[in-house]
Amino acid sequence: MRIVVALGGNALLRRGEPMTIDNQRHNVRRAAAALAELAGHHQLVVTHGNGPQVGLLALQAQAYAEVAPYPLDVLDAATEGIIGYLIEAELLNAMPPGASCASLLTRVEVDADDPAFLTPSKAIGPGYDRDTMQRLKAEKRWAFVEEATGHWRRVVASPLPRRILPIDIIRRLMEAGVVVICAGGGGIPTVRGVGGRLEGVEAVIDKDHAAGLLAARLDADALLLLTDVAAVYDGWGGPAPRPLGPVTPGELASQAFDPASMGPKVAAACEFVLSRGGVAGIGALEDACRILAGQAGTLIRA
Repeated sequence: MRIVVALGGNALLRRGEPMTIDNQRHNVRRAAAALAELAGHHQLVVTHGNGPQVGLLALQAQAYAEVAPYPLDVLDAATEGIIGYLIEAELLNAMPPGASCASLLTRVEVDADDPAFLTPSKAIGPGYDRDTMQRLKAEKRWAFVEEATGHWRRVVASPLPRRILPIDIIRRLMEAGVVVICAGGGGIPTVRGVGGRLEGVEAVIDKDHAAGLLAARLDADALLLLTDVAAVYDGWGGPAPRPLGPVTPGELASQAFDPASMGPKVAAACEFVLSRGGVAGIGALEDACRILAGQAGTLIRA
C-alpha cells in the first residue's frame, strides 16, 4: 500500500516536556520504530507538525535586535529542516541496512485571499501569563488566544493548502523506494504575486489538511494521522467519552470536535476518504500498524 503518515506534536515533544533537542531525539526514536515497521511492508511518505518549534525560533529571533526578525515562512523552512533531519536520522537507524530515506523542503501554495489571514487561529510557541501576553501584544502586535485560565499562546494565520509544489519529485522518490519526509509543519507557505511570482507569506499551514492534500495528490491508499490519544472520542471532555472504532465520514459529520485539535484531523481524514475512496486512521503513534488493520484507533471508510 501507499501510505501517508502525519505525525502529531507528540512525535517530537510530549505534553509538558521542555523543548530540548535531547527530548525531541528521544521521542523521534520512539516514532521511528513505528514508522520502520510500516516502511517494511508499504510505500511510505511522512509529514509532521512544527508548532512548538516554529514558536521557539520566533522567540529566539526576537532576542537578537541587530537584524529584523525572520518571517514565518523562513522559520517554517528552518523547522522543516531540523525536524526532517531528526526523523531521517532515527528512521535510518531503525530500518534495515540499505534502506533509503530523504527529507525534502516543501513549498505549499495557498490563496492570497484566504480568509484565514483576517482571523489568525493557529497556536504556535510556548504559553504566556497575562502580563507577558499583553506586553508582547503591544510590542510585537501579535494575536493571542487563551487556551486555559491564565495561559495564552500566540496565534497566526492558517490558510488552507492548495498545491504541493514539488509533488512530482516526491512521487518519483517514493516510486524509487525512498521513504520521503516532506511538507513538515504543513509546508512552507507561499502565494502567487504579481506576474505569478511565488512569495513566502507569514502563516503556518495546518499539517493535517496538508497531509490530506498530499495523500490525495500521491494517490495514496491510506492516510494515518498519529497523535497522543488512542482514537477519536465521542463526548471528549465529558464524563464518559467513548472511543470510536470503524466509522464513515457521514457518521462523523453529525458530531462536533475541538477545532484546535481533533477537528482538523477528522476533517482532513473524511475529505481524503471521500475524494480517494481509501481509508484514513486516527490514533496513537505506537498503534500505527494496528490502526491500519482496523484493530485500534478510529478507522474511517467510505
